Amino acid sequence: MKKRALRFLMVLLAVGLMVLPEKAVLAADPIILGCPLSIAYLYGWDAERAIRLAVEEINAKGGVKVGGTMRPFQVEVMDTRDLEPGVPVSEALLAVEKLILEKKANFILGGPVRSEAALAAMPLLSKHKKVSILTTGVLTPKYHALVEEQYDKYKYCFRIHGEAKWLVKEVLTCLEEIKQTYGFNKLMIMVQDVAHARASGQILGELAAKNGWIVTDTEIYPTGTTDFSMGLIKAGKTGTQVMSLWMDMPESSILLKQWYDMKVPALPFGSTLCAAEQPGFWKATEGKGEFCLANVVNAGNAPSNATPWTMKFYNAYKDRWKIEPEGLGCSSSYTSVYVLKDAIEKAGTLESDAVVTALEQTNLVGPYGLVRFSPKGHQVIPSFKPEEGAVGSIFQWQAEKRVVVFPKSIAQGTIQLPPWMQKK
Repeated sequence: MKKRALRFLMVLLAVGLMVLPEKAVLAADPIILGCPLSIAYLYGWDAERAIRLAVEEINAKGGVKVGGTMRPFQVEVMDTRDLEPGVPVSEALLAVEKLILEKKANFILGGPVRSEAALAAMPLLSKHKKVSILTTGVLTPKYHALVEEQYDKYKYCFRIHGEAKWLVKEVLTCLEEIKQTYGFNKLMIMVQDVAHARASGQILGELAAKNGWIVTDTEIYPTGTTDFSMGLIKAGKTGTQVMSLWMDMPESSILLKQWYDMKVPALPFGSTLCAAEQPGFWKATEGKGEFCLANVVNAGNAPSNATPWTMKFYNAYKDRWKIEPEGLGCSSSYTSVYVLKDAIEKAGTLESDAVVTALEQTNLVGPYGLVRFSPKGHQVIPSFKPEEGAVGSIFQWQAEKRVVVFPKSIAQGTIQLPPWMQKK
């Protein structure tokens, strides 16, 4: 009797599989998102958390509709270690290749995070025709310039967050507001010895000089530097009033502690400043980072009302990970999953060229404004107004809170000076 019952069940199963439409049988096949990220560093771990949050939300609502079939996203993360000092670019490339060949990733989201590694990965993505959306790190303008110059080869590469040239424009505009408010005109450039920071610092210095700023000096610090006192002393001696800081190394928090202890009469402005971006910065510096400005590249990485989706994302991230969105790469990584979902559903397929075409037609409002890509360079189109494009976000630490002060369209407060600068 048992054998007969088992045979009967097997026959029923076989008949059921023949009767069910092929789409129903394949409905659970996941769409694999390969995420090459430097997960020991802020711009890696916050990107991973944001991607996972978006995937969980999308899957909870049934997944992605691919030609009539609902399929879930599946996240596969591999550590590139490309933000770690001394780690060769080849390690990041190996991570990307493993995601493609071993994990069978359908798409690449996130990184590589370091500019040099992302540029080196472009031929690999082209070789395998893998659509990639950069969501964190990588500020070099060369990335989208290469896509534009060699479109047929690099058309699979997109970037959904801001890049160095636009960041410089944001910083210059914010500096102009500081100049008009406080009458400051002396600027020191302090950068980390990495490609995007060196280039951005040079460009900022040249443009600031044309805009009436006196550039007192440019200091370049190797990754991992733990003493910034000599540069801070120089800032004081030269009468520097604003210090432009371009650093994605966590040791930059030491710079702010030293600045506070030495009472340097210059406002620290993190054009990119990893340590100051994080919610735990106040506690880590025992409040010595107050009045520091930090550019978190896209709205949503600090609280504001850029769009109706901004605080929705902000609170969802906080509820899921028990911490506020942390810095560059957070809101953009979250948004990238929704943008990819939109493109796949428009294309009706996972085929790379079709998805590229759909991504080029993106017109979707996310946590930091209207998301569209430049037609040939595949760079997200920026703006100072969220209804027109991807809007940035510069905040200042004030009384334990990250208060957005720029751009004016989303500002929650105004720039303040530390007491020792007010007296001066």
